[in-house]
Amino acid sequence: MESLSNKKKVLEQKPLSFMERMYLPAIVKGMGITISHLFKKEATVRYPEVEREFSTNFRGMHSLKRDEKGRERCTACGLCALSCPAEAITMIAAERKPEEKHLYREEKYAATYEINMLRCIFCGLCEEACPKEAIYLDGPIVPADYLRKDFIYGKDKLVEAPLEMKK
Repeated sequence: MESLSNKKKVLEQKPLSFMERMYLPAIVKGMGITISHLFKKEATVRYPEVEREFSTNFRGMHSLKRDEKGRERCTACGLCALSCPAEAITMIAAERKPEEKHLYREEKYAATYEINMLRCIFCGLCEEACPKEAIYLDGPIVPADYLRKDFIYGKDKLVEAPLEMKK
């Protein structure tokens, strides 16, 4: 197939010298690069022994916050679940009973609140969408596990401890 401009590019190949045919310069250059890497700083962090420093905007595991009186802030509005692009958040709302007034701020609360950590992409949109500032991505790294069902975190793993239990 001819080019549209009808211009031809002529390539001239020089014959290789004896040293180039022996590949010695290429071998020496490759060994020089390999040896130079021996004296550079390691990029690997030896994790269990050495903790890695995280940036200030690191997004870790989710946590559901409590207010000053120890009540859950989440009112089960569902905005976090709607804003999640991975659809990792599910919740079921329930009405607060009179004897549960010390546990929940509003009349409606999340009876079940689950996050599938295998689906979560840690984008932080749930944190931005929450009008009550109930969910934050301020926890540690999500720990590894063997079973898929262990990556579905409920309120038992997400809600922070009440103030009187914290120390």
